[in-house]
Amino acid sequence: MAHSPILKQGRNYWRMEQAERLAFLVDGADYFYAFRETVKKAQHSVLIVGWDIDSQVELVREYKPENVQEEKPDGLPTRLGDFLDSLLKRNDRLHIHILDWDHNMIFTPAREWMPLYKKDYATHPRLHFHLDNRHPAGACHHQKIVVVDGQVAFAGGLDLTRGRWDTSAHQPGDPRRREEKAAEAVPRPHHDIQMMVSGPIAATLDELARERWRHATGEVLCAGEPSFPDTATAPHSSGAGYWPDYLAPDLENVQVAIARTVPHHNDQAEVREVEQLLLDAIAVAQDSIYIEAQYFTAQKIGAALAKRLKEYDGPEIIVLLPEQTNGWLPQNTMNVLRERLCRQLQKADRYNRLRLYCPHVPGLDGQWVNLHSKMTIIDNELVRVGSANLNNRSMGLDTECDLVLEAGGDPRIRDAIEAFRNRLLGEQLGVEHDEVGARLLREGSLVRAIESLRSAGRTVNPLTLHITPNMDALVPDNQIVDPSQPISAELLAPVAAAQREPGRRRAVVAMIAAVFASVLGLAALYGSPLREWMNVDALAGLAADFEHAPGAPLLALGIFVAGGLVGFPLTVLVIVCILVFGPWHGFLYSLFDALVSAMVTYALGHFLGSGAVRRLAGKKLNKLNGRLASRDLLTLIIVRIVPLASFTLINMAAGASNIRFRDFIVGSAIGLLPGILGISLFIDQLAATLRKPDLPAFALLAAIIGVIVVSGWSFWRWEERHRNSRPGVPAD
Repeated sequence: MAHSPILKQGRNYWRMEQAERLAFLVDGADYFYAFRETVKKAQHSVLIVGWDIDSQVELVREYKPENVQEEKPDGLPTRLGDFLDSLLKRNDRLHIHILDWDHNMIFTPAREWMPLYKKDYATHPRLHFHLDNRHPAGACHHQKIVVVDGQVAFAGGLDLTRGRWDTSAHQPGDPRRREEKAAEAVPRPHHDIQMMVSGPIAATLDELARERWRHATGEVLCAGEPSFPDTATAPHSSGAGYWPDYLAPDLENVQVAIARTVPHHNDQAEVREVEQLLLDAIAVAQDSIYIEAQYFTAQKIGAALAKRLKEYDGPEIIVLLPEQTNGWLPQNTMNVLRERLCRQLQKADRYNRLRLYCPHVPGLDGQWVNLHSKMTIIDNELVRVGSANLNNRSMGLDTECDLVLEAGGDPRIRDAIEAFRNRLLGEQLGVEHDEVGARLLREGSLVRAIESLRSAGRTVNPLTLHITPNMDALVPDNQIVDPSQPISAELLAPVAAAQREPGRRRAVVAMIAAVFASVLGLAALYGSPLREWMNVDALAGLAADFEHAPGAPLLALGIFVAGGLVGFPLTVLVIVCILVFGPWHGFLYSLFDALVSAMVTYALGHFLGSGAVRRLAGKKLNKLNGRLASRDLLTLIIVRIVPLASFTLINMAAGASNIRFRDFIVGSAIGLLPGILGISLFIDQLAATLRKPDLPAFALLAAIIGVIVVSGWSFWRWEERHRNSRPGVPAD
């Protein structure tokens, strides 16, 4: 029975253009090799848009693709940053634009500090690098696109960064996966997919990437500019001159669609094409739905799959997921949401058509294959390869780009889609793709074919669901851990509402909302693609390295002083100090260093005088001056415990107000002590909870948070009554 068309422009895709050539690149080794062979032919422009990029990543290792007979050295570097630099030096017409997501600074140790040309702290003048921070709160830029002269493009799930290179063998302990600058341990195997296209579809991806550059930078890369020539008049009218000779395309002269996710942000309209495409495709599937997914928590997608499972004659659904996500927190948040969805599907599976699998490679010894792909195949009619995960945030919060190919009754395309699916299953089952096709033909069912090919060696195993009821009860709703819309618009209403509550009720609601917003922010952060980097032991190792470095306490003191001079948040410095030196040494160092920083900025305020400080602080100083007018010890203690302005501003205002230095130091010490002590206790228990996530640990953590909140509220109420009882002290 023929399919009705799935792709509908304006509903589930943006643009559709011809691909003169198309290839499915499975796993990082093949993608990195093809990327390098293509980019070195660039004449005018290379545009790289990604979630992460690392200039030190090795593109070529001891590996060559199957069809490469003999490699001749090309004299170009193999490391990404040096490779791009060499291309710019040998071609003075070439410009390279790189748009990298401006990640949250808490994860800086997991990424390259200076993403390109770190050794020189400068880039080539024709390498244009920008960090993209134009996205809603809690969101990220997640597209992974490379375009060469508007002629050849890559899009999929792979970034040009560390931990992505691997062969389809996914061999345990393969030393080629080790990054030169990384630790001794070999990274776990990594599975992912990239699609490579040439022709008009590449020019359209070039247009999409330029628009993202404009949104992120405000700079318009117009056609015809030297840095981005008009692709319609470029020297090559097709991508044939760029396509690597060794790489045989899987298809030629086919139509490829682009589906996007774009969150609403400022002048940027919301786009949910990926979500609609998946819903439409699932609804018309007849025989099978094959999914490879890093995350599997999207509620609408789960509901659509469950609906098909309840049908008597619905399709078989095969979902391949990683055995675990990376890092403790994702395993106890996203895995919980994943298992909720899996149980929902199992409950709906009335006719035994659902299979949930994870890859198994013998000899991994407690590791697992990091299945990172984002791919869906509907029957042999449609294939989607891209950056969008099957989680809520990829449906509406993060920027995503998927490429979609629909057969539309063309047997040539149907055969190519079937061959691609069999190739993927053959890799995971440890057999040749021809064997998968033969077994499918014999069994007449994709589920039965897979079951008959499973073995004790390289294979796929049923996904084990092991989240306990206690852990399930602790994880909040999907829209908190895995939001589908910008957090500021959807989930922070309690904070805004608290501003309108009167009197004591406003204070209570505001405190509860503040705790809620903090937890929400962490959950959203860990629910983002950054969660795969979150590993407590790795962060502890980084902290230990710094702690034992020569002169670490003096360096910490210097950082506190410098932070005070530039107005860096004291709380952040305290948290980092406690993480590095431990709860008790960190507490002592933080208190001492904060007082030294306070002395320096107090002296600066005294030197500048009240007029200069007022000009620097503007309106923020009015309320603070009202509190400091009495110039007594109790006032200093109060403004430290209930700060009306930043740490730096309080210090400078105190110096400019001629408060006695002795009172300033004593009041600051007494006022800072409870806050730093509370942070120390909280961080210590948080680390203990992360290491041993049982119910008592969570209960103790909640108790500490409760004590901090109640104590803060009680002091605030006491201080309010005390202030109102004193004549001459203005109310807030």
